[in-house]
Amino acid sequence: MKFLVTGANGMLGSSLCPRIAAQGHEVVSTDLVGPNGRVERLDIREVDAARRLAEAARPDIVMHLAAETDVDRCEREPEHAYRTNAIGTANIVRACRSVGAAMLYISTSSVFDGQKNGSYTEEDKPNPLNVYARSKLEGEHIVREHLERSYVVRAGWMIGGIEKDKKFVAKIIQQLASGQRQLLAVNDKTGSPTFTDDMAAGLLRLVATERFGLYHMVNRGWGTRYDIARRVVEFWGEPGIEVVPVGSERFPLPAPRPRSEAMENRRLIEMGCGDWMRPWEEALREYVAECRRRLGASGVAR
Repeated sequence: MKFLVTGANGMLGSSLCPRIAAQGHEVVSTDLVGPNGRVERLDIREVDAARRLAEAARPDIVMHLAAETDVDRCEREPEHAYRTNAIGTANIVRACRSVGAAMLYISTSSVFDGQKNGSYTEEDKPNPLNVYARSKLEGEHIVREHLERSYVVRAGWMIGGIEKDKKFVAKIIQQLASGQRQLLAVNDKTGSPTFTDDMAAGLLRLVATERFGLYHMVNRGWGTRYDIARRVVEFWGEPGIEVVPVGSERFPLPAPRPRSEAMENRRLIEMGCGDWMRPWEEALREYVAECRRRLGASGVAR
């Protein structure tokens, strides 16, 4: 089987592409940053470039990971957000149609408004609160309306990638690596962590089923940023570090965030695949141990 991956240099792509190759499949890796020896350059906002690359590669499936994921930049620059996350996705859909390829599109738990008590399933109606989530939801609609052989997979709070990780867990680890003894973490926002290694394995298992549709794919369970930070500190293994719970108002941001982004993998469970994604604490323990091994006291990857 031949794969074409967009956003191959990102957190998830860095886990997915080597796994595809390890399973004996052919993979064409692309990213906005390139080319280099492994990754070809592709700006998904350029429709002709996307079509030409697809027609040259002739993939069986395109794994569309490329996106603008900076939530606050999207809020400040909505045209940029839609051009990348909606129009860019439409360009990849056209490229898939031109070569008869299937497509997998990565979306986000933030398409929900966070008002539900309990975890969101695939049956719940999205109601995004910010530009980023609206642009990603528009991408979902484009994929599902124009490409029958497609998967839309919603991820939660992403964890992974070591030096590529710019998100919450990475920021906590950077503070620990630099010797900080007191950390602040928000305790009024809830979500489901998603470890990139686990998701990469799950995506390939999903593709192998050829059961197209909408899926959630998060590690089991959920917690607040405070809960996650406490676990990071625990797994880091140095005593005497304090994690202080604070409200979101302590960190004012341009884009509103949902109160809850907790999700469950209802459709995977219905397929008998509920064990694909392990509890988030177990995945986080593994990730923190790897970060601890690879990061020096300065927090710079070795």
